[in-house]
Amino acid sequence: MASSGNTRPPPPESRLPLFLEVTGDDHPKACTGRRLLQWRRARRIPRGRPLYPAPVVLDPYAREPLSAEDRTAAERGGLLAVDCSWNRLAARGRLPDSPRSPRAGRHRRLPILVAANPHHYGRVAELNTVEALSAALYLLGRPLQASELLGGFRGGPGFLEINRERLAAYSAAPGPDDVLALERGLFGPPPSAPSSDARRGPHSAASRPGGPSRSGGQSRRAAEVTRSAGRRPPG
Repeated sequence: MASSGNTRPPPPESRLPLFLEVTGDDHPKACTGRRLLQWRRARRIPRGRPLYPAPVVLDPYAREPLSAEDRTAAERGGLLAVDCSWNRLAARGRLPDSPRSPRAGRHRRLPILVAANPHHYGRVAELNTVEALSAALYLLGRPLQASELLGGFRGGPGFLEINRERLAAYSAAPGPDDVLALERGLFGPPPSAPSSDARRGPHSAASRPGGPSRSGGQSRRAAEVTRSAGRRPPG
């Protein structure tokens, strides 16, 4: 039997590159994406500029949820988030158009999670930019990078805390169908998703996060999540 002194430590966690498009339609003081850029935790990409290799694009209206199947693509091309206003996003029903060409890369929505930021605390799926990127990192096997990214943001540590069980379950799911099954078990089926298209989840255009189609059951379960975590909204 090998002695404990010969036990090799686990390999260090490799970091995924993070990219941001900033639309400028969010309030600068509330924009977590701008602070990520200022703190050099993400790289700003001019709108319409293609990236090669293509990144995984976080898109709340994408049909398929992010899952372990996307890990290789993210390791090759990184993660791209579009920093924009939730109100304008809901009015458009899609991400803002790219001025020169469609955003290359696989578009993925996040599985259902609960926001912990002071503007949307306790709301289902209404994450800010840093929460979205942190969740994506966690789901793709980078929990340390996910935690570090939230440092310095109000409500940041609470995001991983109140979503701990959901993030652990989603990250262990091997593919998007398994993630969808977990979502249904945790939050119930999306109220207006057509049965013929099982992968149009509650972040899709048919059922917008933060829009009128969010079910009362989902909101009640989100409230139960925050109460069970023993936390209050950050002041």
